[in-house]
Amino acid sequence: MAIYFEMVSDEDIKREREKARRLRRTHWWNSRIDKGICHYCNHQVGRENLTMDHVVPLVRGGKSKKGNLVPACKECNNRKKSLLPVEWEEYLEASAHFNL
Repeated sequence: MAIYFEMVSDEDIKREREKARRLRRTHWWNSRIDKGICHYCNHQVGRENLTMDHVVPLVRGGKSKKGNLVPACKECNNRKKSLLPVEWEEYLEASAHFNL
């Protein structure tokens, strides 16, 4: 597996986090979390237990845009950390194989 990291400044990350905070207050985001379902595990955890996850993490060059933001349960978001989608899939496959 090739690891990809883009050089992202602290200022860029700060700016993108502020954009994400603003998006959390929008009708768009509220409609995304209304069903209370995690994008990754598909478990219904309730809207109050969902976090905003960047599919492509900010530290990997992701942006706070609607196409890159999904509702995730706290467990999935904590496990995914700064993994790219392909890395997350590989992690899940390995976890299932080794019952992690």
